[in-house]
Amino acid sequence: MSHVSEKNTVDLDVRGMICPLPVLRARKALASLQPGELLRVYCTDPAAAADFPAFCQAAGHSLVETTRVNTAAEADLPDAPDTPNTHTTVELTFLICRGT
Repeated sequence: MSHVSEKNTVDLDVRGMICPLPVLRARKALASLQPGELLRVYCTDPAAAADFPAFCQAAGHSLVETTRVNTAAEADLPDAPDTPNTHTTVELTFLICRGT
């Protein structure tokens, strides 16, 4: 679920998980890092947009960057033939620097 990539950044993929799991997994991953190391979190839970800044402030970590991408996807809805078959997915990425 996580791996170390270049420049001492750990990537954590919590896409598909909902609150509180993304923050809990990030907290666990940050605990294994040294102060100053980075954690990049990939998430699809819209609530995470508010959860991660609050978590970082409360835990003493720095939220370095947040990115948000909305993607449209086709959905197969056989019971609703006259309804548009698209829905929007939110992809959030947080870059967190572990505090002391």
